[in-house]
Amino acid sequence: MTLPITATEFKSCCAALYESDWARALLGESLHPGGLSLTGQLADMLALQPGMRVLDVAAGSGASAAFLAQRYGCQVTALDLGVRSLTRGRQQAAAGIASSALTYVAGDAERLPFADRTFDAVISECAYCTFPDKPAAAAEFARVVRVGGKLGFTDMVVTGALPESLQTLLAWIACIAAAQPVATYRRQFSDAGFSIAEPLDKSAHLLDMVDTVRSKLLALDVLSALKGAPIPAETLGEAKAMANAAEKAVRAGVLGYALLMGERL
Repeated sequence: MTLPITATEFKSCCAALYESDWARALLGESLHPGGLSLTGQLADMLALQPGMRVLDVAAGSGASAAFLAQRYGCQVTALDLGVRSLTRGRQQAAAGIASSALTYVAGDAERLPFADRTFDAVISECAYCTFPDKPAAAAEFARVVRVGGKLGFTDMVVTGALPESLQTLLAWIACIAAAQPVATYRRQFSDAGFSIAEPLDKSAHLLDMVDTVRSKLLALDVLSALKGAPIPAETLGEAKAMANAAEKAVRAGVLGYALLMGERL
């Protein structure tokens, strides 16, 4: 499936969308299926401990990063392309009890601005499938993690062809159109130097998020009819169609959500 715009333009679109106020209104602060509950499960499975150096790639405003710093005592670096998201994260962290354990860095997942073997663990939650060059990102994850370090990953997966309504630019940015079979993710991370465990199916979290988004979009539609919504009508209509198609795809087993763990060899 070919990216509908250039990689640079696509990355800018992703950053702008996910740092927007209405994206947070639809998806919540954590911006991924399962929210911080699934982040905690991932952290437990990775056996994160106080003092461990953790990189959160495409962290948005750092909800997961702050959670890991506060709950697990990790030293967490939140990396994102969105300057607005990083600014919001820094402001929120300044008022938190774990602010000294958090670092916010602007950067690209395909060219991480860190030295080799800097981290004990790297996590990526519902972001990897938006990276235009996924093998390059996987190689960068492996480069910055020490030998024996951990990989924690959750993302969209597909088991068949997606309908055309889930192949639009908005669907690309929403982590749907570029989703891959779980075997492809496993191969990319294995080729990069990770030993990958059996994946876990977390599609129920995706269905919950889709249902929530559909309800919020319906409310925005009503609001738009009354006094105008913060989302342009054309975008709102496309988002509603995408959410409806996504629900059907999840229920049909074509679109899902998976959790992967790995160890750097």
